[in-house]
Amino acid sequence: MKDLRESQKGVLVLDSGDLLFKRFSNPMPENELKGMNEKAHLIIESFNLTGYDAIGIGDDDLTLGKEFLLEISKKANFPFLSSNLLNEASGKVLFQSSLIKEINGLRIGIFSLLSPDFFTGPSDPRKKGLTIRQPIEVAQAMVKELKPKADLIILLSHLGYVKDIEMAQTVRGINIIVGGHSGINLVYPPVMKDTMILQTASRGMFGARLDLFFYNNEPIFYNSATKISLENNLKNINQQLNSKETPEVEKDQWRKAKEDTERTLKQLRGKNEFTNNIIPLQDQMKEHPDIKKMLEAYRGKTQATENPVSPK
Repeated sequence: MKDLRESQKGVLVLDSGDLLFKRFSNPMPENELKGMNEKAHLIIESFNLTGYDAIGIGDDDLTLGKEFLLEISKKANFPFLSSNLLNEASGKVLFQSSLIKEINGLRIGIFSLLSPDFFTGPSDPRKKGLTIRQPIEVAQAMVKELKPKADLIILLSHLGYVKDIEMAQTVRGINIIVGGHSGINLVYPPVMKDTMILQTASRGMFGARLDLFFYNNEPIFYNSATKISLENNLKNINQQLNSKETPEVEKDQWRKAKEDTERTLKQLRGKNEFTNNIIPLQDQMKEHPDIKKMLEAYRGKTQATENPVSPK
């Protein structure tokens, strides 16, 4: 993958967490710890090259504990964000709580939340030394803080899809929720109370691209696929109305459908639109040459460790 910021201007590259490790298991296999550590560093180095702007923290990112995550965050060229993950001893946020990015003159406020429900209980080693504040309460405070500084507010959510819906319905002022953890592809993202909810499947198998089209300054968007569908419906309706085979009795119903469709299209005129594309990441895609070299070196090292040469 090439540097996304170099290839296209006005691109914001984000991740909602569970970036570094596969699904957490307890107890951790001792023989896997070194390999997990090295793989996590490889992932951060790769993300540095692909031009990421920020990532949120997922529960599985804490697999090797908070000290490891703090250490590896210093190797990243982009901020780790978490607005509700606190150091238990100091009561202060463990990572940067928010970020303002200016893209094509648009000020975008970004914050991140992690659900406390994804941990197995007080004895879960990932929670050691941490306090996780309730997401709704923190979200309300973050929106209040970011609103005067930002034209658009994005939440990097590691709450799960059901809680994303609850967040959209409860907290006003979040324009886009980039969700993680649930591992589903929302090809047609729902918009609830003017909040768009995005979600892409896990395990790095898909990338998603959201394009925003501004026709006014109000940060409210509708899916352009809706307009395309209505326009196609209108063509079909007109065909029925112009067809000699359509009974006159039915034409009254088609005229009513045409009026309703045209009215809806008129209501959409001048409103902001979005398109959402979920792209499977395939082997045929062009690889970043530096990342390819790092992967080859890592694989070679891993194979040498797993299959040591026997002394003669």
